[in-house]
Amino acid sequence: MDIRVSVIGAGSWGTTVAALAAHNAPTLLWSRRATLAEQIDKEHENGDYLAGYRLPTQLRATADLEEAVRQADLLVMGVPSQGFRGALESVKPYLRPWVPVISLSKGLELGTKLRMSQLIEEVLPGHPVGILTGPNLAKEILAGHAAASVVAMDDHNIARAVQDIFQAELFRVYTNEDIIGCEMGGVLKNVIAIASGMADGLGAGDNTRAAVITRGLSEVTRMGVALGGEPLTFSGLAGMGDLVATCISPQSRNRHVGELLGKGKTIDEIIASMNMVAEGVKTSKVVMELSQELGIDMPIGSEVFACCHEGRTAAEAYTGLLRRGTGREMDGISPAG
Repeated sequence: MDIRVSVIGAGSWGTTVAALAAHNAPTLLWSRRATLAEQIDKEHENGDYLAGYRLPTQLRATADLEEAVRQADLLVMGVPSQGFRGALESVKPYLRPWVPVISLSKGLELGTKLRMSQLIEEVLPGHPVGILTGPNLAKEILAGHAAASVVAMDDHNIARAVQDIFQAELFRVYTNEDIIGCEMGGVLKNVIAIASGMADGLGAGDNTRAAVITRGLSEVTRMGVALGGEPLTFSGLAGMGDLVATCISPQSRNRHVGELLGKGKTIDEIIASMNMVAEGVKTSKVVMELSQELGIDMPIGSEVFACCHEGRTAAEAYTGLLRRGTGREMDGISPAG
């Protein structure tokens, strides 16, 4: 019997994941806007987020949440982090017991500082939980370029089944039991990507960008390990892979935010000009709260937070980073701390 997949959220990544799944299983994509659902269903295109990219004809779409959730054997949540809890509450009445729930979102909830997998466990107890993450830019995947991703779950048998659903000839899916590490890699790289974009906006060179990415990976790893992640996870697809793609790609929303900050735009102007969510802006606030609680030094994260929430300019942020002292490169990253 086919596993029926329902994807909640028709943004660029939710639509792309639904397109991947549709090649291997009956897949239904839910959009809150009926006009967009109809366009995807009838014209096989998502004009709001992926104009010009053809979607599989077998992919169906609906604006009826109950229809999407009731039939799901696998539920995929492609909702931004700040709307994630509300979306889970909405699907809860229609979700059958034991259906696995996979998160695509790379953020932390404001206030609670919870990861999306923790939110699923809280709102939908009893459902196997996992995440799909990695260096995955939606338009490149739909264009047919090779890419790789990770499904992180603690149940290996379910992880293998999920792996088979998303796997494609040019889209390789690996499994990993380290949910915390994989999830935090995806969360924290968005903050570092803003810093990388700021360097680009300021006209800095590739040496600067390489330093930001590498020292950013150090911050990502320190926090991820402190929260219970495995150090090696951060050298893999969910860590370094996702970080590099997000920091260098013109398609990255978070890098784009940083670039405009580097060019002197205010954060309010930047957000008003975007039709998609850049998770790193809000995440930077939660990350700084966590770093203080854990006693972790995150100089790049701190400067990004100041630029996104305290009116600091990108030029001031980079001046602040250059004035900092240096120490041992691998402090706080080794398994022994």
